[in-house]
Amino acid sequence: MSDVVYGVEPDLDVAEFRRVLVESGLAPRRPADDLARLEKMLAAADLVVTARRDGVLVGVARTLTDFSFCAYLSDLAVCRAAQGLGIGQGLIAATRAAVGPQGSLLLTAAPDAITFYERIAMPRVPDAFRYDREM
Repeated sequence: MSDVVYGVEPDLDVAEFRRVLVESGLAPRRPADDLARLEKMLAAADLVVTARRDGVLVGVARTLTDFSFCAYLSDLAVCRAAQGLGIGQGLIAATRAAVGPQGSLLLTAAPDAITFYERIAMPRVPDAFRYDREM
């Protein structure tokens, strides 16, 4: 098995991002067929952490943050073929390291991903509120 290389890629290609969304199963919860919107999502992200195996993108963590107090990990996607290898946990660790020790990290889990976050012992937040997207 090849090593996973984590990095910060502020200029990640939108087609690669889309491919990982599709191959991870996250595409139905994202505007995967709207490349212009995906491009805006990437451009507006403060932090894009990637995981690559043999140069091939297998995971992405896209975060909105001020790098001093808070960070919202909006997208965590790992290709199904690479799931179970610790890549999601590695992306979270690399994101936390990039945000720094002063920042808290928050995310909203997709229903199918809740057991993953429980398994890696990510603390739950008891009081959270949310308006869903209107479109």
